[in-house]
Amino acid sequence: MHSPADVKRILEAALLASQEPLGLTELKRLLGRDLGTDTLRNLLAELAEEWKGRSVELVNVASGWRFQTTVEFQPYIERLNPEKPPRYSRAVMETLAIIAYRQPVTRGDIEDIRGVTVSTQIIQSLEGRGWIDAVGHRETPGRPALYATTRQFLDDLGLRSLEELPPLEEIAQTLALEPGPTAEAGVRPANAETVAEAEGLAEPEAEVRAATGTEG
Repeated sequence: MHSPADVKRILEAALLASQEPLGLTELKRLLGRDLGTDTLRNLLAELAEEWKGRSVELVNVASGWRFQTTVEFQPYIERLNPEKPPRYSRAVMETLAIIAYRQPVTRGDIEDIRGVTVSTQIIQSLEGRGWIDAVGHRETPGRPALYATTRQFLDDLGLRSLEELPPLEEIAQTLALEPGPTAEAGVRPANAETVAEAEGLAEPEAEVRAATGTEG
């Protein structure tokens, strides 16, 4: 029988070695069935407390527990991998926000809220990033797919559940937004899909908030 200190060291080693978050079931497998879930949670909480104030922290996200660099040191780590992360258009971000705050929704629901057609490319972009997935079909003519966000989406935001979703302005700041072309005064773009992108970057979070109907 391992002592609590030994268990924490085993958990620490496994979590540091893993590239993905580890759930309670996976962590219990390390130690056998004699470790209760509540005991495991308490030990993980103690381990997280022990790492506080260091350059790396232990956090609990949707898929489980993981070690990650603290915010203040991330700019230095990024210098080791200068490749820029993908940036997303305003249309993609508005679609993601609608799905996140109104899920599950169909493409038709998203189009009703945004007021423009949602292209297949936008849905594929979000699916390819692992942020949304089809979770079923609405029992209406054509049985359109219902979309919802994934655990990967929550993991990337550092959240455990949808109840922890931050205000929309924080999502706009956290997830990269690609600037769109500035429309000439009084001229509307011909492609309906790029309407949201062509209106510049002024207060993007306010526009997304209005699109999702979460004003305030």
